[in-house]
Amino acid sequence: MADATAAGLPEPNAMVLATVSTDSADAAPSTRTVLCKGIDERGLVFYTNYTSAKSRDLRSNRRASVTFPWYGLQRQVHLRGSVEQVSREETAAYWATRPRGSQLGAWASPQSVVLSTRRVLEDALQAITNRFADAEEVPVPPHWGGWLLRPERVEFWQGRGDRLHDRLAYDHTQDRRWVIRRLAP
Repeated sequence: MADATAAGLPEPNAMVLATVSTDSADAAPSTRTVLCKGIDERGLVFYTNYTSAKSRDLRSNRRASVTFPWYGLQRQVHLRGSVEQVSREETAAYWATRPRGSQLGAWASPQSVVLSTRRVLEDALQAITNRFADAEEVPVPPHWGGWLLRPERVEFWQGRGDRLHDRLAYDHTQDRRWVIRRLAP
């Protein structure tokens, strides 16, 4: 992440999140780009609306994967593991760092819901802006928070000439160790 940031890549914390719902008949996978907002010894955290399609998928199937596609560095990092919601306290701490406009947008958007027109969303934002106009701080919506992905596998990919790329897979074992294996490209 530090290398991607130092290289000036746009949105170095952008990652492609893959989920699979077990609630649907076809159990189709779904991918979308989200922003990593925290990395620590537990794993990585991103935030979203808990009523969104991605959150519905994560509640029905507590496994997911993410990929950081750092094309400008010819690198990617792929993580796979279990997910859980972060605490309300952790959510509130992150929420306080968000710009007010993003906070209001989180209240206004019924994420993943079909809208008849853009005007519906703009009207919802205006209503929320009016609602919190006199509030110094916008509270965290009850339908919004973070997800923690606890990696069980991490793969680092580095592009090399002649398609002889470097791939290193780190697998978390039952005894809480990381086993490192080199993979063929």
